[in-house]
Amino acid sequence: MKGLLLDFGGVLTTNVFDSFRAFCVTEGLDADAVRTLFRSEPRALELVRGLETSALTEDEFGERFGELLEINDRSGLVDRMFGGLREDERMVGAVRQARAAGIRTGLVSNSMGAGRYDRSTFPELFDGVVISGDVGLHKPQPEIFLLGAERAGVAPQECVFVDDLRENCEGAEAVGMTAVLHRGADTTVPELERLLGVELR
Repeated sequence: MKGLLLDFGGVLTTNVFDSFRAFCVTEGLDADAVRTLFRSEPRALELVRGLETSALTEDEFGERFGELLEINDRSGLVDRMFGGLREDERMVGAVRQARAAGIRTGLVSNSMGAGRYDRSTFPELFDGVVISGDVGLHKPQPEIFLLGAERAGVAPQECVFVDDLRENCEGAEAVGMTAVLHRGADTTVPELERLLGVELR
């Protein structure tokens, strides 16, 4: 394998759904209210796709998603939902080590608004970057994985792709990539070492 493509939220950061749960508790909702909406309410997924592809602004998403959650204060809703995210230092360090070892690296992320990324770090971490809101595509569409491989400068069949959502891993596998379902650095880093043939300290 010559390439390593990764998701952002939930892979290079702490768990997204932990942040959602903390948000729900703060708002006085059931702790799994956001997760339940994503899984059971088609309108919620439509709103997410709209935000991911920049068809909706953060304010528009917040207003409509807040209505589904029955929250009165919908200002800055996206910031509040993602307020608990922190960088996963071990995973970010693994990307640096892989790149230093000659592995081509790339980011393929479904964005939830532009403010979730510190783009100043991108040049040191990635050979290519694909953010859904910038390109009008979203995972698990095959085109976004192919674009990620192209921008990283490696063939899809030579890429390892890491994501915390099973459907996105399946989308990557559909274009010939080897996918790793991320459940934490303790399991993902050793698997990347095995697949890439490099030591990731």
